[in-house]
Amino acid sequence: MEVFKNSHIVYTRPKGAAVQFWMKTQLLTNWMFYLSALIAICAVIALFKKYWSLLIEVLIKRLAPLFRFLFSPVLLTYELFLIGVFCIFYGCSITEFVLQTVIVHVGLFLLWSQSTAIFTREYWVKKYIYEIENNFWSKDPWKTVKTICLPAIIVTLALGYVLFKVPDAVFYNYEIVVSGIVAVYALPFWRSLEKYLYPILLPFKSEYRARSINSLAGCMVIAIAVTFLLVFQWNSIFYNVITALISLLLLSFLILSSKINFRYSYKNYYYLQLLTVVCLALVFEYGYYSRLNEIIWFFLIGTSVFIVLKYFEIFSFFSDWKKGTAWAWKLLGLALLLWLIGKAILYVSKQIFVV
Repeated sequence: MEVFKNSHIVYTRPKGAAVQFWMKTQLLTNWMFYLSALIAICAVIALFKKYWSLLIEVLIKRLAPLFRFLFSPVLLTYELFLIGVFCIFYGCSITEFVLQTVIVHVGLFLLWSQSTAIFTREYWVKKYIYEIENNFWSKDPWKTVKTICLPAIIVTLALGYVLFKVPDAVFYNYEIVVSGIVAVYALPFWRSLEKYLYPILLPFKSEYRARSINSLAGCMVIAIAVTFLLVFQWNSIFYNVITALISLLLLSFLILSSKINFRYSYKNYYYLQLLTVVCLALVFEYGYYSRLNEIIWFFLIGTSVFIVLKYFEIFSFFSDWKKGTAWAWKLLGLALLLWLIGKAILYVSKQIFVV
């Protein structure tokens, strides 16, 4: 048995056998097939070279109406809107952070831009951007709603879906707060109440103040009210939204309290410096009491930027800091100020974070 197990049989075909002839015939035909394919390719290339222009002309004549329909401004707008919806749904399922962020934000941009184009019926970018700029303070409230409010609502809903699917992506809380505020503030009744809102932050009248400054102040009053409402809920579920609102309010106070907005009357300017300091103090108190490190860092950054901006503005009351021989002393003072701010941040951080 061992002999049979360790042996194998070798079969030698007799010369002139039918099987051997069939195998050689198959090999020959395979080479013939390869050769025929090569010849066919050469022939097709030659035919394309000869009839290419005629083929393109026929395709253009036959397919031009189809392409004209598929890529018309109206249909292309709806197609891009659907692509934006797909990007939102597909982007949430991607685990890679950078790719997910890019795809989701492409979707958000397409939803915003194409919904604006749909509602305004202006299908070119320059035209619906013009509509946004001119309809924010339009006398027709419906124009404001369809130009700004409805697209902002769509983006807010999309961001809500993204936060539901990707709750760990905290920075979407900031974006949903911005889009939500825009959606609410564009509603007609807020626009009519604006004249009663902005005097809370800008109590002194001025005919030369830009309309956008009044609108920013009115929007800030609404954001402050919402922030206080959420803070007094004392519920951790609102912490991310509160953090986003506080960061936006700090940025808005820095913009609103800038000297450039009050060239002809400084009464509101002095008043806003006091309000900004009070806002920073309240932010620090809330962040320290709630042990929310992000809010404390926003306080430190906001305070640092506020101090540096006021340093430059103090000199601008007397002269242009860029001119004259004293600019070197002013820069030296800035360096000393930044050093002092750094030391203060280290001291505050040590007192708060080091146990």
